Amino acid sequence: MPTPSSPEIRPIREDELEAWFEAFTTAFYIWHNVAPRAMAEARRPILDLDRAIGAFEGARSVGTFRTFGSELTLPGGALVPVNAVTGVSVRPTHRRRGILSAMNADDVRRAADRADAASVLIASEWPIYGRFGYGPATWAARWTVRTRAARFLTAPVGDVELVDVGAARQLLPEIYERHRASQPGAIRRDDVRWDFELGIREWPGRPRWFGSVAIHRAPDGTAGGYARYHGEEQWEQGIPDNVLILDELLTANPEAELALWAYLVRMDLTATVRADTRRPREPWVWHLADARAARQSRLGEMLWVRILDVPRILSNRAYDRSAELVLEVLDEVAGRPGPAAGRYRLEASPDGAACRRTDAAADITLGGDQLGAAVLGGTRLVDATRARPPVESRAGVLRELDALLRTPDEPWCATWF
Repeated sequence: MPTPSSPEIRPIREDELEAWFEAFTTAFYIWHNVAPRAMAEARRPILDLDRAIGAFEGARSVGTFRTFGSELTLPGGALVPVNAVTGVSVRPTHRRRGILSAMNADDVRRAADRADAASVLIASEWPIYGRFGYGPATWAARWTVRTRAARFLTAPVGDVELVDVGAARQLLPEIYERHRASQPGAIRRDDVRWDFELGIREWPGRPRWFGSVAIHRAPDGTAGGYARYHGEEQWEQGIPDNVLILDELLTANPEAELALWAYLVRMDLTATVRADTRRPREPWVWHLADARAARQSRLGEMLWVRILDVPRILSNRAYDRSAELVLEVLDEVAGRPGPAAGRYRLEASPDGAACRRTDAAADITLGGDQLGAAVLGGTRLVDATRARPPVESRAGVLRELDALLRTPDEPWCATWF
């Protein structure tokens, strides 16, 4: 029977949605300028109530936890189903009572029952989710380009055209699908998201997007990339030092990416291009005559990964080298072994991989959060294990597994959720 220290964890009913958002905004008080009723009305048509979870003391919601289904692109291009976690909160009056731990344990069970390969999230605070088996798997940075010092050595191929919102709504989802098909770390986007990205619809409390959309077309007319951007006006002493804020630039091929960047840095009246949620290493920078024109800042982790099905993840991702080893994964949920816990034999090569449970002695024993951090190749395993070294049963196996999991092109998730 639930008690004040052990609330009932369950999906909410439709008539509880407003109260659920009210509970959510007590923790995310920065959104208190938005009425819970307005949030409920905006979300109701697109929210899966079976995945909107509340922690209840009687009829009162004291915690929130929402998920939605998505897909994660693994190195090599394989797509696996994942459980995307968002909307997590606990009332400030109910912190340190185990409510978040209880909601997380409930979610892990639900995700495992759905046969999701992993759970993913973007963490509001670094210290929270490592203890629940998540590891920081992709990274993102801000890039600032001084346009008057930026000159490209490589001539762009194809054409760039400006399109209106109606045309963009038709083109962008298909371009994004081709982008994510080959970009490790990318996740699927729901179709309705594009209405908000393009300012067709507006979330309560969030500014409606207004800006421009540029499309790159290859010589054969194929649309291979897009840039969404808007501006900040700066006319200090009458000089046009305006800032072009790049909301998003995603492409299905490097030619489109290079051409769109060349278009942006040549924009009239513009001194600076500023782009957030970009890759820490940007390939287009190497096409600049003076790479100092582009500077990276605000580096931080982006997508956190919690592996649920170790064989599915490790068997489906690609590897650039060969190795065979047995790894033991430590995973605990509410004091019991979690879905990732166990011992696995991994046989990997550039031709394919197989991973299955085994009773053989482990070559290395490590935490599920550490494997989750390194599994996409964006975080080195030797870094993820520095503070809590794994147990190595044979010399050098940590560096062998570290090298096996690394990828030539780092994973990247450009989707906030």
